[in-house]
Amino acid sequence: QVQLVESGGGLVQAGGSLRLSCAASGRTFSRYYMGWFRQAPGKEREFVATITSSGSNTDYADSVKGRFTISRDNAKNTVYLQMLNMKPEDTAVYYCAAGSSVWSRSGNRYNYWGQGTQVTVSS
Repeated sequence: QVQLVESGGGLVQAGGSLRLSCAASGRTFSRYYMGWFRQAPGKEREFVATITSSGSNTDYADSVKGRFTISRDNAKNTVYLQMLNMKPEDTAVYYCAAGSSVWSRSGNRYNYWGQGTQVTVSS
């Protein structure tokens, strides 16, 4: 069982930056690949970024590539999402998730989810 708690969301102006954190409970964090997803009002949840269990590989949605960076610190049981040059269309609830099967962009491959943190980008 893994519990995930996101933090770092808030209100930022377009062009600004935020760093989200996701703290995981348990001593097996390093076994899980981690992902960030987001859901805007009236829209389906979408993939944002993912990182392998070791941190050696990452993958990003085209909409955030070059602006967002996912990273992890296995010693701290934490995964991060650094967001730069933010746009109003980045406004959403951001969720972190942990998976243990096949590394994937698909939310169906993630077993555990956090409660989410709101990110609002004003124009």
